[in-house]
Amino acid sequence: MSSTEAKAINTSDVFEGKDPEVKVRTRKMMMWFIIFAIVMLFGGITSAIIVLYGKLVWLQMNPVSELMVSNALIVVSSITLILSLRTLKKGNQKLGLILHVVTLLLGIGFAISQNQAWNKMAERGLGYTTTINEEGLKAYRWNTLSRITGVYGTDYWFEMGNEKLVLENGEYYKPSDPSKPVTNTVMTTFNAFGAMLSVLIYVHIIHLLFGIIYLMVNTLRIMRGTINKDNTLSISVSGMYWHFMGLLWLYLFAFMFYMF
Repeated sequence: MSSTEAKAINTSDVFEGKDPEVKVRTRKMMMWFIIFAIVMLFGGITSAIIVLYGKLVWLQMNPVSELMVSNALIVVSSITLILSLRTLKKGNQKLGLILHVVTLLLGIGFAISQNQAWNKMAERGLGYTTTINEEGLKAYRWNTLSRITGVYGTDYWFEMGNEKLVLENGEYYKPSDPSKPVTNTVMTTFNAFGAMLSVLIYVHIIHLLFGIIYLMVNTLRIMRGTINKDNTLSISVSGMYWHFMGLLWLYLFAFMFYMF
């Protein structure tokens, strides 16, 4: 095979000779399938949380400041990505590249702030405890609600049967039955809120990493001129994924901290 023939094969496009709209629709449809799969995944997780909420003593707490920072970062990153696409379409390659790099940095900052947020919440008792078993191996056990620290009623509170528990003289009571303390139940209950919140945070970060990789690839394409005012489809498709992941996180954040 000659070098010319090899080059022709390597640069061939399955959409060559077809209506350009076919390529646009196909790539966007593929992204919609990916988004649908992610919706189903997180829908299953949130459904499990709803079931656990109805069966267990549930921890409610105010979000740490790092989570609010991450919310701002993901919103601003969507804005800069939209501006990058518009700028590239106008033919301003340099500014479009700068805005795209800013989007990438904001995305990385989001992932970092999310990890910092979880570490801070873990320090308040939401994480797990490591012990050494009889064989000398590490054993991990998710904390019970007894490990939560802070000011009850201000930093956190417990709910049982859709009732916010009252703390009096070191004992927890249901408002509907103030004569019978439920302290032992509370203190020995598995912290489902902390466990499920960590799942949502890190499963979301894993999916977001694919978006960050896509941003990195597109940054290189902009630098090389492959993406330009006449070819911005990759930015549009990556934008679909990025904006969706941002909206998904904002929904998950509201779901965990404000919807119960």
